[in-house]
Amino acid sequence: MKKRLVSLMTVVALFSSSSATFASQPADRNVEYVALGDSIPAGMTPYGSYDLSYTDYLLKHFKNGDVEVDYNNFAVSGYSSDQLKNDLKDNNIIRQEVRDATHITVTIGANDLFQRLLSDPSSAYEGITTASDNLQTILSTIDELNPDVEVYVMGYYNPFAYYPEQVQKFLVPLNDALNAEIEKRTEANGDTFVPTGNRIDPHFEKYMPNPEDNHLNIKGYKIIAKEFWKAIMQNKKTK
Repeated sequence: MKKRLVSLMTVVALFSSSSATFASQPADRNVEYVALGDSIPAGMTPYGSYDLSYTDYLLKHFKNGDVEVDYNNFAVSGYSSDQLKNDLKDNNIIRQEVRDATHITVTIGANDLFQRLLSDPSSAYEGITTASDNLQTILSTIDELNPDVEVYVMGYYNPFAYYPEQVQKFLVPLNDALNAEIEKRTEANGDTFVPTGNRIDPHFEKYMPNPEDNHLNIKGYKIIAKEFWKAIMQNKKTK
């Protein structure tokens, strides 16, 4: 596949683009699944349209059996951690669904980094700090609303895979640092971190086919859904 270089500004806008089978089940009960986050759970495709996201394929895993599932996806393309934090504080519809949820997935933080890269690349780490601090508030607020809910937080794949090596030397460590903060906050809060780079990055051209956009295609979202499902199944075994 011929790679075309894209500008940093293009990459910065990628996640923030706006317009948005396993046999066993996680538990013998009804499932109330709530998805929160940015354009990835919103289902943004590599070409600017919307389709099924990993959350929709995770829903299919939940439904693979005699279980009733209620599903609410509140993800919004372009969302930052500030916006999600405010939703959990002020949006009564989302707060009530969180109270009722049995499972919640969270994908947030990339836009905090990208916005800094767009405005002032030298302040990129400030975006990571903001995402980390807000994620702590997001997860603690979820716990206040529903201390029994299972929360799964996504680590990002490499969104800069089409860049030349010398550019990636600057950008990839930023993505790694963001993921490290997400993982730290998730585990400190007693929730489950779900990495995705280990599955997406080695085959990025297959799952992220547009060099000018870092959103995934359907195949990529299916892969991420499987990673979340594995984590859910692992948690079931340890209970």
